Amino acid sequence: MAHSHEHEHHCESCSHERQRVGEQSSGMHEHHHEEHSLKKQLWLIGITVVLLIGAVLIEKNLNLTTWQLLLVYLIPYLLIGHETLGEAWEGIMEGDAFNEHFLMSIATIGALCIGFLPGAETEFPEAVFVMLFFQIGELFEGYAEGKSRDSIAHLMDIRPDVAHVEIATTNYTNSTNSDNAQPELVKLEKLVVETKDLSPEDVAVGSIIVVKPGEKVPLDGVVIEGSSALNTVALTGESLPRDVNVGDEVISGCVNLSGVLRVRTTKAFGESTVSKIISLVENAGERKSQSETFITRFARIYTPIVVFLALALAIIPTLFGGSFATWLYRALMFLVVSCPCALVISVPLTFFGGIGGASRKGILIKGANYMDVLAKVDTVVFDKTGTLTHGQFAVEAVHPDTCDEHQLLHLAAHVEHFSTHPIGAALRDAFPDEATDGCMVSDVEEIAGHGIRAKVKMFNGQCSMVNVGNTKMMDTVGAKWRDCHHVGTIIHVAIDGQYAGHIVINDQIKSDSAEAIAALQALGVKKTVMLTGDRKEVADHVAQTLHLSEYHAELLPADKVAQVEKLTNFAFVGDGINDAPVLARADVGIAMGGLGSDAAIEAADVVLMDDKPSKIALAIRIARRTLRIARQNVWFAIGVKVGVLILASFGLATLWLAVFADVGVTVLAVLNAMRALKI
Repeated sequence: MAHSHEHEHHCESCSHERQRVGEQSSGMHEHHHEEHSLKKQLWLIGITVVLLIGAVLIEKNLNLTTWQLLLVYLIPYLLIGHETLGEAWEGIMEGDAFNEHFLMSIATIGALCIGFLPGAETEFPEAVFVMLFFQIGELFEGYAEGKSRDSIAHLMDIRPDVAHVEIATTNYTNSTNSDNAQPELVKLEKLVVETKDLSPEDVAVGSIIVVKPGEKVPLDGVVIEGSSALNTVALTGESLPRDVNVGDEVISGCVNLSGVLRVRTTKAFGESTVSKIISLVENAGERKSQSETFITRFARIYTPIVVFLALALAIIPTLFGGSFATWLYRALMFLVVSCPCALVISVPLTFFGGIGGASRKGILIKGANYMDVLAKVDTVVFDKTGTLTHGQFAVEAVHPDTCDEHQLLHLAAHVEHFSTHPIGAALRDAFPDEATDGCMVSDVEEIAGHGIRAKVKMFNGQCSMVNVGNTKMMDTVGAKWRDCHHVGTIIHVAIDGQYAGHIVINDQIKSDSAEAIAALQALGVKKTVMLTGDRKEVADHVAQTLHLSEYHAELLPADKVAQVEKLTNFAFVGDGINDAPVLARADVGIAMGGLGSDAAIEAADVVLMDDKPSKIALAIRIARRTLRIARQNVWFAIGVKVGVLILASFGLATLWLAVFADVGVTVLAVLNAMRALKI
């Protein structure tokens, strides 16, 4: 039975491995298929141009009949147009006839037939050119889509291939009896740790994995041994490496640059940061913008109307004595010009490019619909802690009274040695040598609401009772404390009942917070608001430093929701952990510090993969630029088409101009859409 289970586990592992390899092979095959398709199109276009030039020369130099000329031109026509004709026929058979392939097929077949009408000139070259330029347009569309995919394909590169998992095995030795040589006692010989390569999907939570230099971190976890620098550029867009040591969290998708790391995994692969990011980007296309939704609905209604109008244009004037050949020619131009390719292709491509370009900068936008909202934002509301500030206390100033700064920090750090409070951590960080300087700490007593006191025996043998806390603590020991003009948390210190000075601890403002506010104001954002549960004087200090429009302090989460209920066209920026109610209520929720934050990725509409608030202005600029490019394409396409249709109705346009109004405009719109890729 044990062998059966072992065989079953082995087969399951092989199945997972085959599936993973199959997925990778499928992606590579799709990429090579796209490259092959583009090369094939280029060859077809080149050969068709040569054949078309030959056909024109034959028409000019040989006196052939109309049927003979048709056969000559059918060769390049079918060569370049067979796929379009096939797509049109497939659409008819599936009940979806009214598409651009159908319009192109009807227009070109009609152009081939015009020459057989009495008194009409042949339009064979025009028919081939319509198909030729349509394929050129398809070529540009394929190239642009490939570039757009490449812009977010780098996110797929963060997907790890393998995890080196440590597996502990036990070696046993059998003690045998000399009489019957049967096993008598099983003794433990030694514990052996082996490393086995597994697919990240097969690694259990709590496993120990080894990450070597140059490899991707396969799963989220905590470093238990080693130190290194991690390249997070694929996640954050920032080239500056991130140093990690024992106890630090690491996330999947980062590249280990230097040392070997042993990491205890904290999440399964499906719940890891890399999986969520890839899923987020892959699904972004499902959330269409208002422009995309409108164009899709418009095309479904517009295309059949165009076909029936073209039929009316070809038939109705002939009932009143018009030439059927003339009006059929104009109807064919109408079909070609009216094809909505430029709109249907370029608008979604623009938003896809904008999302891809933003992802390269570490800005993950969950859908094109959020770009619509982001572009219209005129108020940005910030949470304070973790957004405008680091969310970690640090010593900001030291004001000694009866001793020097070094001694004041030294003693305070010793007293706070065993404290788990953030203030204690800030004091220890400010004096990192306290654990190794030889001093002894005893009789530690924490007094609720006051602070901590302890005996500190110096390396020179001097012993002092040190009190570290607030003014109540100082009053209790009779130390005459003095006020501090700094804003922040004031930690007073008394040595043997004598006031020694105070230390100012504060949540540090991020280095680019002021830059972020200035950039938003430069973009025309009318209001920048800060909501915080912190004390009023702290909030006022941050607001004044950053030049915020307004702030509201001492708020509970429900109070924050009540504040934003009054606003319109606003974005809320939070850390995505304790601000979920406001993120959900905002017109667009922006989460800071997506690195390792599940709540950020789940709750927000836009995720900034680093802690830089300056990326908010960049996200708004990207959204506005993307919408501007989409509108340019819409108005350009409609304007050219309407102009050519007016000319065609008066007989002033040719099929050549109609080809430009369709395929030429499509190519130009696609090229313009590709600008959204560049940030």
